[in-house]
Amino acid sequence: MKLKILPPTLRNDKRYISFEAISEIPLNRDDVISRVWETSLNFHGECKTSKFDLWIMKVWKIESIDNNVIKGIIQCSRNEVNSVRAALLLISKFSGRSVVFHTLGISGTVKSAIKKFIIIENQHK
Repeated sequence: MKLKILPPTLRNDKRYISFEAISEIPLNRDDVISRVWETSLNFHGECKTSKFDLWIMKVWKIESIDNNVIKGIIQCSRNEVNSVRAALLLISKFSGRSVVFHTLGISGTVKSAIKKFIIIENQHK
């Protein structure tokens, strides 16, 4: 028997938050995931965080002379965009070193988020 999938009208709407992180030490995708989840759980609690539908879609390393800069895209529920942005802004430390997260913009599709906010020169996906 074939499983039935939800029609598009019944699916939850998603939004894609483009972010930039500047840190003193190099960060990778797993580091971003752990910091976002930990901060969300500490600030909002388990019940509220479970409604976020958080997913780290993609992370890019950006060449920088003095800092370690990464850009990325986080998928979340449309109704919880402001809560996720608040959690991102609260991230300030990683392994005892300073980290700054800030949002570049919000989009309805991954393609437009990359085109508008993730501008990578001399690099490909």
